[in-house]
Amino acid sequence: MLLLLARVGLGVVLTAHGCQKFFEWGMAGTTESFGQMGAPLPGLSAWIAAIIEFFGGILLIAGAFTSVVGILVALNMLGAWLIAHVSAGTIFVAKGGPELVIALGCGGLLLAAAGAGQWSVDALLARRQRAPGTAGAAGATGAATPTAA
Repeated sequence: MLLLLARVGLGVVLTAHGCQKFFEWGMAGTTESFGQMGAPLPGLSAWIAAIIEFFGGILLIAGAFTSVVGILVALNMLGAWLIAHVSAGTIFVAKGGPELVIALGCGGLLLAAAGAGQWSVDALLARRQRAPGTAGAAGATGAATPTAA
C-alpha cells in the first residue's frame, strides 16, 4: 500500500509539472525558460523534461515500467538541480532552491529500487507471466513446461 501511495503522489506531482510545460507555458515558453536558465540545447532539454514529467508521471500512477521511469525521473531532477538550482544558495524552493527536485529525484530512486508494489501494472504483468499455461511459465528448472497436445 505504501508503494502505491508513493507512486501516485510522485506521479501526480510529475504529471502536473509536465502539464504545466506542455499546456500552461507551451513548449515555446518552456524552451525559452530553459534557454534563460542556461540549459544545453534548450529546445531538446525542454521536450525531454516535459515528456519524462508528463508521461513518466502517468506511468508511475499506473505502476508501469516503474524502475525505468524512476531512474529517468531521478536523472531529470539531477539535471534540473544542476541547471536551475545549484547556485541558489538555499535549499528552499520559495527562494529558488532545490528542495522539490531533490525530493522528486529521491522518490524516483526509491521507486526504481523498490519497484511498483503489488497494486501495479508491473505486478499484474509479472503474475500473468508466471501463471500456468502462459508463454512465460517455466518449471523449477527454468525450462518451459510441456503441455499435452
